[in-house]
Amino acid sequence: MKKSFALILFSTQIIFAQNISQKLDEVTKNLMNSSLAVSSNLSFYVADESGNLIYEFQGSKGLSTASTQKIFTAAAALETLGKNYTYKTTSAYSGTISNGNLNGNLLITSNGDPTLGSWRYEGYKPENFKQKLLEAIKKSGITKISGDLIIDDSYFDHQTIPGGWPWDDLGNYYGAGVWGVNWRENQFDININGTDFKNFSYPLAGIKWLNDLKAGGSSDQSLIFTAPYSDVALINGSLPAGKVTTVSGAVPNPPLQLGVEIQNWLKDSGIDFSGKVLTNSRLEIEGKKALDFPKSNIILSYDSPTLDKIVYWFLRKSVNMYGENFIKTLAKEKKGNSSFKSGVVYLREFWKGKGINTSMINFADGSGLSPQNYVSAKAEVQALLYAKKQSWFESYYDGFPTQDNGMKMKSGTMRDTKSYAGYHTSKEGKKYVYSIIINNYEGSGSTELQKILNVLK
Repeated sequence: MKKSFALILFSTQIIFAQNISQKLDEVTKNLMNSSLAVSSNLSFYVADESGNLIYEFQGSKGLSTASTQKIFTAAAALETLGKNYTYKTTSAYSGTISNGNLNGNLLITSNGDPTLGSWRYEGYKPENFKQKLLEAIKKSGITKISGDLIIDDSYFDHQTIPGGWPWDDLGNYYGAGVWGVNWRENQFDININGTDFKNFSYPLAGIKWLNDLKAGGSSDQSLIFTAPYSDVALINGSLPAGKVTTVSGAVPNPPLQLGVEIQNWLKDSGIDFSGKVLTNSRLEIEGKKALDFPKSNIILSYDSPTLDKIVYWFLRKSVNMYGENFIKTLAKEKKGNSSFKSGVVYLREFWKGKGINTSMINFADGSGLSPQNYVSAKAEVQALLYAKKQSWFESYYDGFPTQDNGMKMKSGTMRDTKSYAGYHTSKEGKKYVYSIIINNYEGSGSTELQKILNVLK
């Protein structure tokens, strides 16, 4: 009797899977046979929660992913670094303190904390770091600084932007780079009325602007261009006339920005400071020797939120800078240097070790912003299935946004690319893991891909 029941159940599951597969095949082929898909490429893969294939259409074909690339980076970071991993920002002084006078420099360094000064974490906002730093300075007995304020940004190498990122992206908030010392997620906001700058979210240090904006249209069609370490920013394109629009950009020198803000904090708190604000990268640009961070005279050790909380926002709000920070951190921890190249090599090796064919995972960065990423839908499903079996999965899964259709999935969008990857339990209780990537579709492809995903519901 038990054998008969098991056989009936198994047969029912096969019939159900075949029925779903037929429906998926029908809607997929309708999409690819449409006039808008004449030059398109699609990679689609669906498995059940045990990894059994339900349906695929060119599942092994590598395509540009956009932000679903983040599922690989987040999982590798959680497993390699651990969900309780924290970044650290440290302050120390050189020289001696006599009668409240620091005869030496005040220094700040970090191992690349991407959350320093972020607005996303309660208890870790700019004002929290400001309070902790000023309290540490006063507790050490410093009332006057005779030397300079040095921001030691040397933990990572000098390349702050992955190779392959489009120039149009670099100056905008989603194209913010990664430094050894980051601040406010390396992002600023400008309120602009038509073409006139009204105000900034905070004063930018030493930036000169070229404004080629035009007023017109009904939406934000502007672009900001900034380059790492530069003091010139350009904005062009168009913004709606007669109303204020908020445009977000990438800070070209976050360590310097932090230093200038600390200089103001010192002044406002009554600590006498007449020296210069310097960064180690600036000293090197000027042909001078970078200053070593003191091993003693530590006055502040400031930890970031734990990695699981950072991964949550990385996936939930698709923060590209976090992904590239993870790549540099993995490179530093596992390869002994912080280059993007080393980090991407490690990421590929990590997933090769989990059984994914390396021909299906040609990574170019950690966030998906580079159009040079080529990944297959099958590889994304394999990564999601691997994550599902790990002790850190809850932290990973929690970061996946719940879409309007009720599906728990990461989406990706950029020019000529739309992608979805995630987990779903259908109305019948069937659990699916899926990935779908389309390139070069005329239009966004969102509506068409949604028709496919509706079959899983």
